[in-house]
Amino acid sequence: MNSADQYLKAIYLVQEMEDGPASTGAVADMLDVSPASANEMIGKLETQGLCAHEKYKGVDLTEEGIRRARDALQNYCIIERFLLEVLEVEDFRGEARQLEPVIDETVAERLDTIIDRQPQCPDCFDADADVCSLLAHTEGVDVEEADAAD
Repeated sequence: MNSADQYLKAIYLVQEMEDGPASTGAVADMLDVSPASANEMIGKLETQGLCAHEKYKGVDLTEEGIRRARDALQNYCIIERFLLEVLEVEDFRGEARQLEPVIDETVAERLDTIIDRQPQCPDCFDADADVCSLLAHTEGVDVEEADAAD
């Protein structure tokens, strides 16, 4: 996944949390980048037809942007599940964030054959807790505890 996909995923999740256009500042915070970097990438995504950005109102994803964001989110969920279920990595969220930009679609598909991903993925992702809600309930992961670890 490239950084454009990470931005699309972040915009998608912020839109879910804010129930409307994603503020550039919230996207920057989610990705731990500067607002200027977020603005620059959002401009590139807009040029590619993946989002629409209106100054002071926020960013909305286009249909293609939503599709790519959901694919990116699903890949992230696959990485999280693999790290926790197969490798039993304690800090699976931190590791997933580090692996996310380097795991491509092919590798994610292969990891998906190993894990027990639920059919509702990626709709099961809890944007506020930054973890799959099903993973938290089925694997004994305390979402609040996982959130406090950040």
